[in-house]
Amino acid sequence: MSDKKTDQGALQQENTGLNRDMKRRTVLKAMAGLPVLGLFGVGLLNKRDYDLSKKSSIIKDLGLDSLELPKSDYGQKKSQGELIRVGFIGFGTRGRQLSNALGFMHPDDVKTRQQKNTLNSWLEQEYLDVAITGICDVFDNHAENGLATAGNYTRPGGETAPKLPVKRYRTYQEMLADKEIDAVIIATPDHHHARIATDAAKAGKHIYCEKSAALHEAELNELYETVKNSPVVFQLGHQIPQSVVFQQAKEIVKKNILGKITLIETTSNRNSANGAWVRHLDAKGNLKPGDETVIDWKQWLGAAPEVPFSVERFYNWTKWFDYDSGMIGQLFTHEFDAVNQLLRVGIPKSVVSSGGVYYWKDGREMPDSLHCVFEYPEKELTLMYSGNLASSRSRGRVFMGHDASMELGNNVIIHADSGSTRYREQIKSGAIDTGSPLLTYNPASQQIDAVSSASEKYYASRGLTTTTLNGRAVDVTHLHLREWLNCIRNGGTTSANIDMAFEEGITCIMAHRSYVEKRRMEWDEVNRRIV
Repeated sequence: MSDKKTDQGALQQENTGLNRDMKRRTVLKAMAGLPVLGLFGVGLLNKRDYDLSKKSSIIKDLGLDSLELPKSDYGQKKSQGELIRVGFIGFGTRGRQLSNALGFMHPDDVKTRQQKNTLNSWLEQEYLDVAITGICDVFDNHAENGLATAGNYTRPGGETAPKLPVKRYRTYQEMLADKEIDAVIIATPDHHHARIATDAAKAGKHIYCEKSAALHEAELNELYETVKNSPVVFQLGHQIPQSVVFQQAKEIVKKNILGKITLIETTSNRNSANGAWVRHLDAKGNLKPGDETVIDWKQWLGAAPEVPFSVERFYNWTKWFDYDSGMIGQLFTHEFDAVNQLLRVGIPKSVVSSGGVYYWKDGREMPDSLHCVFEYPEKELTLMYSGNLASSRSRGRVFMGHDASMELGNNVIIHADSGSTRYREQIKSGAIDTGSPLLTYNPASQQIDAVSSASEKYYASRGLTTTTLNGRAVDVTHLHLREWLNCIRNGGTTSANIDMAFEEGITCIMAHRSYVEKRRMEWDEVNRRIV
């Protein structure tokens, strides 16, 4: 009898174990259909509760609980004021993008957006009270695109948008002489920027000029002096100052969260033909070698050395130093502006550049691998730039301080340093884990948050192409143009003003000359010249 009970007990225990295993397998099988996070859900919930309480304590200790962004009136006004008549000088790819940001779109692009259901987001863009009344481009196709864009009344502002005639100018000088033009947007190849901008300032036209401001020191000096001694409003074509992320980063630096910053690393990595400026006209243009009749080649060359018409040079002008400074002018300019907007480092004492054409063997002069070191001994700071056009590995933009480092892109990620003085006790107690981000700022949520999971780390590493204002995504180029127009109407100083443009211009010219001349370049602060 006892043997039977023992057997039954053993059987019951076995069945219980089997049931438990079956339930466990059932749960695991169900979890397999959930996101990976679900597998660790219970543990993460407990960790999340702990992290939330830890987060508020850290934020308060850092003084970030009282941190506020500047108030924005974006989208709260239907009219910006007096109508400003704008002329475009250059209407290629960038000109088309700038016209969209200004509130004008080519009919073909409107149709494409309608098909993709993305037109309404653009139509909700704030109306800027401007009219494009002039187009100047040496290429007939570009000019025709500009005229069609300016004359298209499907745009923000709707019926209130003025229907003014649009004129094509054969030369930029003709446009500058026209009293019906109030301001100009310069989106030509870089070798024209300084000359056109200088002449525009002399003509009393307000200026929005794409970077780089100048290729040579003498023309940059002339542009600077002309704009400084004129009443025109100048804005260099950078969007970085308009991002909420950068406004937030300014507050973080101001509160000394990073400690003493002695090293900044900025990078650019691209790995495609288009990213390396191997570009051709799209099918609608139908431009072939020999079709120079549709391009005013002499005017396109400007002051550059005379060479026979070349489709390659016309479309891929960034590859030659007669027209551009390569990665320095095209990519590093953005990096420098980001650093200078945050720390106002100004012109470096010295620059050393190195690199070469290691991958794109297509006759280019611009290097596809470039490295520059900018020294600021008076600020006890080094800025390093590294760019590569044969690798897409993301390396970021990092501000390194004694207490923490800040990775800054379209979001902000801060890591405490293991050797920090300020956070020593919190690191020692385990309140701060130096192996994980201390803080992250996501512009979509507009709040400081502690990163506490792999999922959050993933989203924190993603960037946005817009910024967030009053709960809506807004194009930063649109905001940069808006700031320029507001300063024209109401006074004030643009964020990328002529002083910022001069500092950036000299820095880039120093870096470019260092690469070309294979020597260290220095800035003579007393005589204000490169030596």
